[in-house]
Amino acid sequence: MTTQSGPQAARAGVIHDIGYRHYEGPRLGRAGIIRALGWHSLRSAFGIGRGAKAKIIPVIAFVLLCLPAVVNAISLATHGGQVVKYDTYLFQLRVLIMIIFIAAQAPELVSRDLRSHVLPLYFSRPLRRLDYPAAKLGAFILACLALLEIPLLLLYLGSISQAHGGGAIWAQTRALIPGLLVGLAWAVLLASIGLALASLSGRRAYATGSIAICFFLSWALAGLLRGVTSENGMGAGAGARLSGLVSPFTVLDGLRQWLGGTSPGPLPRPGDLGVLYGVMFLLMLAAAVGGLAARYRKAGIS
Repeated sequence: MTTQSGPQAARAGVIHDIGYRHYEGPRLGRAGIIRALGWHSLRSAFGIGRGAKAKIIPVIAFVLLCLPAVVNAISLATHGGQVVKYDTYLFQLRVLIMIIFIAAQAPELVSRDLRSHVLPLYFSRPLRRLDYPAAKLGAFILACLALLEIPLLLLYLGSISQAHGGGAIWAQTRALIPGLLVGLAWAVLLASIGLALASLSGRRAYATGSIAICFFLSWALAGLLRGVTSENGMGAGAGARLSGLVSPFTVLDGLRQWLGGTSPGPLPRPGDLGVLYGVMFLLMLAAAVGGLAARYRKAGIS
């Protein structure tokens, strides 16, 4: 009688049942993984499920963005008139809050997984490489959308509560719809850029710094170009009207004005050059989404 030994015996594996309970429930597959990943990412964007420290920036950002709606309601109640517009909603305040929120929360969604090198574990499941960034991006767009749109809805409720007659309520409703569309454009573009920049580094501090520097410098450059063209006597000439093409925030405002926004913004009305703001919006969005997809095509095999 012969016994196996050497390499042949080493290849003969044995499975031991050590008493763990077998899973017999439904296997949700790819769609279930995407939903779970998106829901977890949306909660993470607001610090839900983590300690109180993780909720500080989202809560402060939300409260500060809601303050103009409260002030507007008080003004209407004291017959001071509407002081906040739906489509601009205190442009400078919105810019500052969104820079801080995106710089702080976008790395929370992606940098930790990159730093911990857990992406191969995600992709060992029935999950395609682009499903991961798609779920993260969709969740972050929803988070930014909530931060931008809920204050607009509060502004609307405060305005119609002081409106008299169906005509006044309908006028407020017609003004709200473009404001919601502007908020959607803000959420899509800024979330895409922020997440693309955050995915470049697994270290949260570096990711936060890159987002903040990119947004702040581009916004400051747009203001500098606007000031230079005004000092040179160009007024509302082509140079002044094109000065906003260097920053996502001014591109968004130029797009708003080109599509029919009537509230004054940080830029002069682009007029017939407004189509360039639409083109730049699409280019920035395509570059951000394409860069995010390319980053995770590479990360998925590392």
